[in-house]
Amino acid sequence: MSRLSNKWLISGPPIVYLALFFAMPALIMVMASFRFPGELGGLAPLFGIGDPDELAGLTFENYQRFFTDAIYVELFFKSFCYAAVTTLLCLLLAYPLALTIARSAKRYREVLVLLVILPFWSNFLIRVYAWMIILGPQSAFARMFDTMLGAVGFEPVPLLFSPIAVVIGLVYVHLPFMVLPLYANLEKHDPALLDAARDLGANAWQRFWRITFPLSLPGVYAGAALVFIPALGIFAIPDILGGPDDSLIGNVIKQQFLETRDWPFGSVLSIVLTVAALSLAGLAAWVGRGGGRGSARA
Repeated sequence: MSRLSNKWLISGPPIVYLALFFAMPALIMVMASFRFPGELGGLAPLFGIGDPDELAGLTFENYQRFFTDAIYVELFFKSFCYAAVTTLLCLLLAYPLALTIARSAKRYREVLVLLVILPFWSNFLIRVYAWMIILGPQSAFARMFDTMLGAVGFEPVPLLFSPIAVVIGLVYVHLPFMVLPLYANLEKHDPALLDAARDLGANAWQRFWRITFPLSLPGVYAGAALVFIPALGIFAIPDILGGPDDSLIGNVIKQQFLETRDWPFGSVLSIVLTVAALSLAGLAAWVGRGGGRGSARA
């Protein structure tokens, strides 16, 4: 069997999968974004009903509506802010956890990694609904939180159906996606580098910032992409844990398709979100390759 045949046997199935389940749906969304909405929702017929040869017409009004109505730009900015806060909090929580797992004894690592992925064994919605109980006004967690606020002179703050609840849910759901790439990177670090730095007089803080952290940047970039991109378009968590003012762009897309049934404008929002996600993924890959080379040179 030729080398070219072996190449296509390996790369062919992923290419076919992406073409069927990503490229074709994206193409359908692009075509729908230039259509008119139907009278009862959905898409208006492309050709006239009375005269099959009469073109019903295509339009740029859907894109014009997006770029001229500030509310949708504000929703995208709001979604970016929520995704950025989620990514930052996940990084702050995941890094020490991943570092602890990577530096633990080998006989414990598999168990610790299993505990990280254990939440995936239960249904996503069940886990999110569980936070409704945890953050509810009568829960022990909420009472303890209000007691702590009162101790420092602040008024009680409702946790459920608030931006705080949305951020907590986003961090909880996406935290494993930050831990796993960080652990995969940190586990490969050579301990001899830290020993050499210690012998040269570097303290623990210097060893971390000059050796451990620069070498872990590819894992940081990968984890940031895995957290930021899905958090950008998520809609279930704001729907369940958020209030009326906590809707993100994913909620508006769902509303356009399922409630308003304005499929062309929903397609526009989906395309803009997809382009933003692909751009961020490409940026993360480019920065990750640059960070890897920079770490190697260091």
